[in-house]
Amino acid sequence: MQVAQVKALACQLPGRVGAPLSRWSCLELAREVVAQGIAEAMSASTVWRWLTREAIKPWQYRSWLFPRDPDFTAKAERVLDLYERRWNGRKLGPDEFVISSDEKTSIQARCRCHPTLAPGRARMMRVNHEYERGGAVAYLAAYDVHRARVFGSCEPSTGIVPFMALVEQVMTVEPYASAKRVFWVVDNGSSHRGQAAIDRLTARFPNAVMVHTPIHASWLNQVEIYFSVVQRKVVSPNDFTDLAEVEQRLGEFEKRYNATAAPFQWKFTRRDLHDLLARITEHERQDAPAALPHVA
Repeated sequence: MQVAQVKALACQLPGRVGAPLSRWSCLELAREVVAQGIAEAMSASTVWRWLTREAIKPWQYRSWLFPRDPDFTAKAERVLDLYERRWNGRKLGPDEFVISSDEKTSIQARCRCHPTLAPGRARMMRVNHEYERGGAVAYLAAYDVHRARVFGSCEPSTGIVPFMALVEQVMTVEPYASAKRVFWVVDNGSSHRGQAAIDRLTARFPNAVMVHTPIHASWLNQVEIYFSVVQRKVVSPNDFTDLAEVEQRLGEFEKRYNATAAPFQWKFTRRDLHDLLARITEHERQDAPAALPHVA
């Protein structure tokens, strides 16, 4: 009985039971168990053992948000179809390509006040906490989803002009220059937002088709996976002498990546999307406040 009560308590937000905490820890749960009279005494290790059996970890959390785009489903389906090489119900031809593009902003050049120490036996790499700021650069990248090729450029800032320069970089080389269609998957950032961006792209390159992800759904944009690789392998820990070194490192990594890259194993499909939306709808239904009684 006590085990079930402890698990039930762990699955409640602390504020719901009057505890002034943001998250439970095993120690705080043990204290609350005693305070509520569930047990006369309880140790944090016992709480941890009971919760571990059910993989309950109330001290962890993830942030998320509800879809707010009124056309979320339709927009997401178009992007997911492109990843499976389909458009409007038809298979893409060999002369049609899908580009995922975005900007990674504010990559700083942090010059450490003392040199970084290389790792050694029983010693991890050490990076000095203090640094001097050497400015920041934006890294724009276009990722060919099915050919696993990256085209990138570094710019002082983001904007329409830098983005169109990236488009020019891609669309003026083969196989994209003579392709039947090149689909550009982008989010709703100011550099490529709305119908004006679609018209601007088509006017410059008639064979280019801009496809927007839903609002607040950049996770549908595969280039974000590449950016996460860049963050782990190139940027962190940030230790650069100046912006020139940042740009050089990014450029050299891009070549290294293209030499061995394979397409991402994207597994999120239309069916997964519909399952997700169904769960969100059910969650909203359960969280909706009960209707007030009608008073005549």
